[in-house]
Parts: sequence; C-alpha cells; structure tokens
Amino acid sequence: MKPTVKPGRLLILIALCLFIIVSGYWAFLNAADQETGIKRGLDIAGGLYVLLETVETGDQELDEDAIERAITVIRMRVDELGVAEPIIAAQGDNRIRIELPDIDDVEQARTIIGRTALLQFVGPDGVEIVTGAHLIRAIAERNPEATPYPYISLEFDQEGARLFAEATGKFLNQPIVIVLDDEVISSPVVRAVITDGKATIEGNFEFEEAANLALLLRSGSLPVELRELESRLIGPTLGQRTEEIAVYAAAVGLSLVLLFMIIYYRIAGIIAGIALIFYMSLVLWALAYLPVTLTLPGMGGLILSIGMAVDANVIIFERIKDELRSGRTPRSAMEDGFRRAFRAILDANVTTLIVTVVLFSLASGPVRGFAVTLFIGITCSMFTAIALTRLLLRMAFKAGIIRSGAYVGVKV
Repeated sequence: MKPTVKPGRLLILIALCLFIIVSGYWAFLNAADQETGIKRGLDIAGGLYVLLETVETGDQELDEDAIERAITVIRMRVDELGVAEPIIAAQGDNRIRIELPDIDDVEQARTIIGRTALLQFVGPDGVEIVTGAHLIRAIAERNPEATPYPYISLEFDQEGARLFAEATGKFLNQPIVIVLDDEVISSPVVRAVITDGKATIEGNFEFEEAANLALLLRSGSLPVELRELESRLIGPTLGQRTEEIAVYAAAVGLSLVLLFMIIYYRIAGIIAGIALIFYMSLVLWALAYLPVTLTLPGMGGLILSIGMAVDANVIIFERIKDELRSGRTPRSAMEDGFRRAFRAILDANVTTLIVTVVLFSLASGPVRGFAVTLFIGITCSMFTAIALTRLLLRMAFKAGIIRSGAYVGVKV
C-alpha cells in the first residue's frame, strides 16, 4: 500500500525547510558584515605584512626565549595601534611574522614595531633608577613554605645592584614603578634595602600571571636585534575585489551542484540542497564566532568542503539506489543505505581531517587558514549529511511524498 500525503506532516517539513533557508540567508548577511561578521585576513582586508629576522648581539645566544620576548614586546606595541586581530608569530627558528589587517597609518606601525624596547625602574619622585640593560634575570618561582603565591625573582648586574641598593634605601616602604615602553606593568613596594642585586616581586599572583610579568621584565633587555627582511602593503581594494570573485565563484559552483542534485536525484536532491544550505549556515556561524581569521586560501578550503559535503550525499543516495534495485521498500532502502554509507563517509572524512590537523601543526600563515576552514567545513558536512539529510528524508517519507524509488531517480 502506497503512502498518502499527510498535510500536517508535510506542513512541518515545509516549515523546517523554510527555516533552514531563512537561517542560511541570515548567516550570510551576518558573515558579510565588516564589523560583527567573519574576521578577514590580510589578503582580503588589506594591511601591512612585515617579516623580521632576529640577529644575535653581544655574547648572548639566540634562543626560543629571546624570540618569545621579542614577540611579547611587539604585541604590546601593536596594541597601541588598536589593530583588530593582529597576527604576530614565530616563523622558523629566527624569524617573526607580523600581519596587521586593515591598518590606517603604515609608517606609524613600522616605527612602533622597529623601536628599541625600554624597561625602566622609576622611583616615587619620577626619576629613573635602573633600566632593562642592568637586568640579568627575571623568572617566576614558587616557595610553598614561605608563601602560597608565586613570585618574580630579579637579578641585576653590578652597576644595577649598586643603583638599586641606593634606591631601596631611599624609598623604603614606598613603591618603585616598573615601566615598559612608557606603560606601567607593576608597582611593587620596597620592603627591605636590597644590597646584593637580587630582588623579588610578590603579590597574589596566579603562576601564569607571574610568568607573564617575568616575561615582560625580560623583554626590556632583548638579546637580539630585529632586522626587517620583507614588508608589503596590501591595498584593501584588491583584497575586496578578490573576495567578491571568490564569493561569486562559490555561489555559481553551489548553484550548479544543487541543480545537478535535483535533476539526478529528484526529491532526494532537493532535500540534499536544503541540507547543504544548512551546512553553509553552520560554517558561516562558526567562522564568525570562533577565533578564526578568513584568508583567501581559507576560502579555497571552504569551497572544497562544499564539494565534499555534496560527495557525502552522493555516496548515501547511490547506496539507497542499490538497495532499491535489490527489491527493498523505500523505507528499508533508505535506512540501510544510510547505514551502509556511514562507514565510507566516516573513513573518507576522518583521513582528510587528519591531514588538516597535520597542516595546521606544521605549516604557518595562509596554509593554516586553509587547514582551519577545511576542518570546520568537513566537520559540519559530516553532521549535515549523516544527521540532517537523514532526518529530512524520514520526515518526507512520513509526510507521504516519498512513494517509490523515483524519489532518488530509480525506476523500479
């Protein structure tokens, strides 16, 4: 007995499909918003790209700590510019990559990035006591027997020890302000006269806070010189035009894919198209609200994941067609088709996810952006293909609009 159309269930199915379409349109509008939507990378929003190389100075060796200190200082300086979502990261063993999207004053940015860090210990009278040049060591330590809180241990050179001894004797029970690049980072109170050049900064710190403060203190006496290897100014007009072309290409590709699915798979193709719209909504919301910056390679990964989302539906529908040809009823063919296709979809997507994780771990810059968007796209596509498409097909069957194998283009 063939199922008859049930208006109530059909109305629920239509309402759900309309909700998915509207949410997709809403997600697209939100993503396109320059202020609250997806964060654009340098190649889309335009801005300044600088590649710095660290050079050893004096007798101190270039190490990972020196790179980290340099990045900390640069990040503090970039914060002065008010740049949204800057990228400041180590590249290789001795280089630092800086990407400042959508920046107005390029020359000011270059000046701020290139200036020498200045660490000062200033007395209550506003007079400089010692500078970062006198600081030998600054590390976070613990001593549970003395205090439950971590503290920062400082050590000055011979000249710094002499100056600091005079200052602590003069400013006993008064604060000495620690300033890095004209910004106050701590104001410890002098509790005793320090004559050996070894001091501690105590407070109700978490260990991470103490470690960050110690890093800032060490950053005032960088053992490396930063040399500019490359700098590029990318105009926003070019990036916006490229983004428009990429969006247009994605829209055309998506439309052609949907048209093919509808022609070849009939009702199932329409349902796959609705699921694909929901997939795009998930991806756009994820890119907008996760700490992700979209780049042109990232858009390439997004478009690639659209093809993989469709591919999962193709695998499912072809399995359903095989079941129908073997004489199964539409309902049993649908359930068995999903069950048999699940393993193939899972294997294909998991192997690709592994590749994206490896790319993100080992690569840098635009390749990472490609890996992130592809990972998000594949994760969302697995959900929509396995869960949403199945739900919509079941609802269509219960509504009575799936009557035979014709719903996936099979004549039985």
